[in-house]
Amino acid sequence: MKRRIPYRTFLKPEQLPKCWYNIKADMKELPPPLINPATMRPVSLDELSSIFADELARQELNCTDRFIEIPNDILEYYETYRPSPLIRAYNLERRLQTPARIYYKFEGGNTSGSHKLNSAVAQAYYAKRQGLSSLTTETGAGQWGTALAMACAHFNLPLTVYMVKISALQKPHRKAVIESFGGKVIPSPSTTTAVGRKILSADPNSGGSLGCAISEAVETAANTPNCRYVLGSVLDQVLLHQSVIGLEAKAAMDSLDEYPDIIIGCAGGGSNLGGLICAYMGDKLNKRAHPHFIAVEPDSCPSLTRGQYAYDFCDAGRITPLARMYTLGSGFVPSGIHAGGLRYHGMSPIISKLYHDGHIDEARAVSQTSVFDAAMEFSTAEGILPAPESAHAIKVAIDEAKKCRESGERRVILFNLTGTGYFDMSAYIQYHAKEMTNHSPSDEELCAGLKSLPKLS
Repeated sequence: MKRRIPYRTFLKPEQLPKCWYNIKADMKELPPPLINPATMRPVSLDELSSIFADELARQELNCTDRFIEIPNDILEYYETYRPSPLIRAYNLERRLQTPARIYYKFEGGNTSGSHKLNSAVAQAYYAKRQGLSSLTTETGAGQWGTALAMACAHFNLPLTVYMVKISALQKPHRKAVIESFGGKVIPSPSTTTAVGRKILSADPNSGGSLGCAISEAVETAANTPNCRYVLGSVLDQVLLHQSVIGLEAKAAMDSLDEYPDIIIGCAGGGSNLGGLICAYMGDKLNKRAHPHFIAVEPDSCPSLTRGQYAYDFCDAGRITPLARMYTLGSGFVPSGIHAGGLRYHGMSPIISKLYHDGHIDEARAVSQTSVFDAAMEFSTAEGILPAPESAHAIKVAIDEAKKCRESGERRVILFNLTGTGYFDMSAYIQYHAKEMTNHSPSDEELCAGLKSLPKLS
């Protein structure tokens, strides 16, 4: 029987979004501002511009412009791998025997293997346009480091990447790809910065964290002439760039006369979740529709489900501005799960505010082994081996589809497949050998991390 909806739906190249969507313009109540810990006042544009490229600092503070035009040079790069496909998971539906209609937006169709390139290209472009000489950044699982190395190679910008040490050990091939595009990789914590040396003096065997790697990258940028730091998640500017995901997904689903009942994304710092949900969240904020949003995080790093909504440092070295977010405390060091991109102590201020105000309906924390169980079920059906981060969204999408099987509801489920798992083979080897473990932090472990929260007067 001929299907009404194809397996893969591609927008035409001319339908590629020409503007990013700034969700803050539609939020009735904005996230609290970033705070300078030295003055305890909102961070100014000049202060942010000492850390980030000038235009990125302006985007970070922009709360009024609903749409921000994408420069032509960025659009031309986007056209090398975008629009990305919206895929109907027919095989997974049959495997689950569910009446649900399951769709996923596949962001893994570029060399970085993930959605991270959407923001990397933008950040490298603005740095080059400003005349900066080099950039620094951090990376967890390596997708962001790879994407930024690709973008910096395109714009001829030197790049130093502080890669979380446990991830550098788990994913040597990801490190090799970053280096293949000219990036200099330093496992973090390292002896190259004061922050790294301090952390190593307290724990010589530290496997590191994203908060630690951020500290080292910021310190290096601050001490290097004409250099700036760039971040792959969390910040408002990053969610802005990632809005192309949701804009494309919505346009593709509109062309199929479909609208999702449930929208699911994995949540570490918030970039892919924010990118996917933005266009639909705009509908919800403006009361045009009421999709059910689910954020999925690892139970080993449960910032939304077990953290506090409070002002905190974005890095372990406590040198960044304070952001109000769901956090486990900048001193929290999560266990070395294979989903390195989800090992961050805090959550995007935008995502945190949307969750705190009830616009994001649920946050779920799931175990590592259950995530890999779902990854295998998905890859067997759909033929794509997912990254561990993406498999968190897959796990909950499967759970929701099974609920539909039991209830008979024909709900439409949309999730973001943010990247491929072809550099995560050590994780899959461990899983198949039944050597993979789970870790859910005790209340005592979480309390120890939350004790590091700054005391605000």
